[in-house]
Amino acid sequence: MLIRSFPAGAFGTNCYAVAPGPGQECVVVDPGMDAVEPLARMLAEDGLKPVAVVLTHGHLDHTFSVLPVCDGYDIPAYLHPDDLGMLSDPARWHGPALAPLITGVRLPDPSDVRTLDDGAVLSLAGVDLTVRHAPGHTQGSVMFSVDLGEAPGLLAGDVLFAGSVGRVDLPGGSWDAMLASLRDVVLPLDDETVVLPGHGPATTIGRERATNPYLAEAAQAPAKGRGL
Repeated sequence: MLIRSFPAGAFGTNCYAVAPGPGQECVVVDPGMDAVEPLARMLAEDGLKPVAVVLTHGHLDHTFSVLPVCDGYDIPAYLHPDDLGMLSDPARWHGPALAPLITGVRLPDPSDVRTLDDGAVLSLAGVDLTVRHAPGHTQGSVMFSVDLGEAPGLLAGDVLFAGSVGRVDLPGGSWDAMLASLRDVVLPLDDETVVLPGHGPATTIGRERATNPYLAEAAQAPAKGRGL
């Protein structure tokens, strides 16, 4: 499996391309701010042809370039239905601190976006992505499991980072839901799973299980329904 990435824009959002190998079709994950040109260069380096964009959630730093990427390559985007409102009304979901960045932003109409269902397997470009709904950072946050060949992989979005987890203080965020997602979706994964996060360096489930204080807290959280 070929994984390529670069940090996009001021927020350093990791934009990924996932393909069976060089010179083949690929899936683009989370094309964020100012991602169009660096994405094109990255794809050209390996001769990759995108067939779809998949989004881990609806925040602007992960979706900013969805429209030009999808229009430019004539491909669909995929997003969990609980985050569709972020595309049509981004200002409502990002808080006042990001308002200046949202002014004048043109995002795709939700009718152009295909929805992701928990547990579904997306077979795109010869790559199988298993959708794992993991609310908390947003209501529609998802992670994608993918077989990297040498180890399981997890495109984690803003659910899990090296040493940390996603913020829950923006509209639609919930710490109770995040704890439940960490406990029920993240912690059962194999220690060998390579975590490819939305920001920062890659890590593994085993490393985070041993050192991430938020996973330790989640492991002690009582089992109860996910609050949103």
